[in-house]
Amino acid sequence: MLPDGVRSGLKPLLQCEPAARFHASPDRAAHSLHNPGMSHFKAPPKKSLGQHFLTDRSYVDRIVRAVEPQPGDRLVEIGPGQGAITFPLLRKHGELTAIEFDRDLITPLMEASEGIGLLTIVHKNVLDVDFGKLAGDQKLCLVGNLPYNLSSPILFHAIEHAASIRDMVFMLQKEVVDRMAAEPGSKVYGRLSVMLQAYCRVDALFVVPPGAFRPPPKVDSAVARLVPREPAAIGIADPRRFADVVRAAFGQRRKTLRNALGGTCTPAQIEAAGLRPDARAEQVEVAGFVRLANLPADA
Repeated sequence: MLPDGVRSGLKPLLQCEPAARFHASPDRAAHSLHNPGMSHFKAPPKKSLGQHFLTDRSYVDRIVRAVEPQPGDRLVEIGPGQGAITFPLLRKHGELTAIEFDRDLITPLMEASEGIGLLTIVHKNVLDVDFGKLAGDQKLCLVGNLPYNLSSPILFHAIEHAASIRDMVFMLQKEVVDRMAAEPGSKVYGRLSVMLQAYCRVDALFVVPPGAFRPPPKVDSAVARLVPREPAAIGIADPRRFADVVRAAFGQRRKTLRNALGGTCTPAQIEAAGLRPDARAEQVEVAGFVRLANLPADA
């Protein structure tokens, strides 16, 4: 269940449009293989969309190796941009679905994919994409260089559809990856850490410096892998209740659980979950939040 408030204020940026499919003859493949269609992309990166295009081939290769698409996988890229990751994955896997919001990139991506493989482009805001429907009877492998300004909403959207996803390899702002993978007691352990780790195994893979992008961002990026847990291993009885408890606990980090959860859980419930009411949220492991949220209301 998507935590309350994630979607509020996020207006649909684009109405659903038909997906574009492009599978062309190999006569232009040589150009695309050596310089994947850069001549097709005339529009500069758009600051309003948070676009920073990956250009360093060494990091592209590391991301492709991290994805490791297998035969039969349904490979989906979020925000292909100018295709730095798209085309190497397409050459390796033969087929890929890309979700792209920027209409100015659709035709160049289609043209540059000629002779490489079967590219399906979904021209839509990723927050409006139903990953369950997109997956069908296959699980998805998601990959993407996520825009900094939408990374958390996209991550929560992916969690909502975790049952349809095999794994995710995302590049995000390093500060976000640090929070995603943080352990209890860390200064950056918070709501994002708990919500993601409750539903997925999160591994920080490697750092990508600003110089690997055009234009270079002002901060480091990092690549992370998220592997959804099996439903039985998650153990959350009511996802909405769990989200409410975690949100309240971290709403005011300096407060103890007793004070932060005053309108959500009683001190007796906190103790029944094996937690100390005078502890702070950043000291509580994910399993502790699961136990607390699973307690009956009259416990």
